Amino acid sequence: MDISLTLDHDEKSIIEACVRREKWAQKIIYEAHYGKMMGVCMRYAKTEEEALDILHDGFIKVFRYIKKYKPGTSLYSWIRRIMVNTAIDHYRKMSKRRTESIEHAYGVEGDEPSAIENVTEKEILKAVQSLTPTYRAVFNLYVIEGFSHREIAEKLDISESTSRSNLVKARSKLKKLLKHLRTD
Repeated sequence: MDISLTLDHDEKSIIEACVRREKWAQKIIYEAHYGKMMGVCMRYAKTEEEALDILHDGFIKVFRYIKKYKPGTSLYSWIRRIMVNTAIDHYRKMSKRRTESIEHAYGVEGDEPSAIENVTEKEILKAVQSLTPTYRAVFNLYVIEGFSHREIAEKLDISESTSRSNLVKARSKLKKLLKHLRTD
């Protein structure tokens, strides 16, 4: 979903002003995209404060590299990609990867009904945030962002089998957490 910028300036003039580092233009971009980008960052962070750190680091990159933005393409998508990459960078910096091989993950999937039938969006986000940083990153990159295990392995500097294993474990943990919420 694109957000259009429709004040007294068109997108091109706002981008040009951002390239010149004009604060008023940066403020327009920031305010137009803050909410959606905070949602992206919340999926990768454990706390709101951590999400804010990722968000602010992401916007710093947006304004640093705004001259590389190609007019006519989706500004929202360009900013979103920067936020996801910033979250990955944050994960790399903060994470001490504790993973197991895929051999230990066999048998954790079940044939039980969906665990999210009666759970709110807020409860799902809280469950995702409770995952370890590695599980959270792999889950978000695979399920939400649509990356392949090969791409995830490259981005997180892990093997493809570790990516698969972590996804299976993340789904299993989420299923247990959400099932617990549903029965409370």
